[in-house]
Amino acid sequence: MTAAVSTQVDSADTDVSTPVAHPTPGRGPEIDELVREHLPLVGHLVREVLTRVPAHIQRNDLVSAGMLALVLSARSFDADRGVPFGRFAAIRIRGALTDELRTMDWASRSVRGKARELEAVRNDLAAALGRHPTREETAQALGIAVSELDGVDADVQRAAVLSLQALTADEGVELLPTSNEGPEALLLKREQIGYLHDAVAELPDRLRTVVRGYFFENRKMADLADELGVTESRISQLRAEALTLLRQGLSGVDDAPSEVKPAARGRAAARQAYCAAVASRSNVAERLRSTNVLGEARQAVR
Repeated sequence: MTAAVSTQVDSADTDVSTPVAHPTPGRGPEIDELVREHLPLVGHLVREVLTRVPAHIQRNDLVSAGMLALVLSARSFDADRGVPFGRFAAIRIRGALTDELRTMDWASRSVRGKARELEAVRNDLAAALGRHPTREETAQALGIAVSELDGVDADVQRAAVLSLQALTADEGVELLPTSNEGPEALLLKREQIGYLHDAVAELPDRLRTVVRGYFFENRKMADLADELGVTESRISQLRAEALTLLRQGLSGVDDAPSEVKPAARGRAAARQAYCAAVASRSNVAERLRSTNVLGEARQAVR
């Protein structure tokens, strides 16, 4: 045994080519030291990411991904390259957090890209039109078919994440309120729009010209006055008269008489005749045909 130890010592003394092992960054205790020193960096980067992602993203999942990236950065860090470890690790951690977010997302990157483009176009159209754009207007602005637009919306909706607790009512309060109309309310709205088409169509010629020009064609009163050969104040009077008659026609369609009563005369007779004409001008199917299933206008007011 003494001879063996002596042999090993002699070999170590004489073999000058054998390198001496020195502690280097990324090995042994120094890994733990780097990780402990830069733990706050993970928390800082996770908080930075959480400000830009939906509320359902779990903080713990991101912290786990960031911690793993920090450990791997400490193992592969080489101080001889002159890059501070904090900067080196931050790049790796940000990349790991991005990858973790991608694995959480049910939608592909192409779907998310189309969704962002669609949202930008809708915002631009809303700002230009002063209202929410229709599906047809949005599809035309994107240069795609309406069916393709519906497909993108469907893909985004399928990728949406909801809480199971939010699908139930708590003490009579709906946790997922919606402003969308139900089927019955939407059907009534569509029929009212159909009645409006009929009511405008049954107006006297001059009143119909004023209503169409001013409300649906955005024409100026001066232009309408020149067309009808009257003053602008007269156009204002005709507009007020038309609106009164439209309100009477729309409110009286349910109890409108089938014909003018013999006792009715003058304005009363004209009002009864107008309400009867509006009520009998079209049936339910024809009134619904003026809008699509979403309640959007399909054709111009007749």
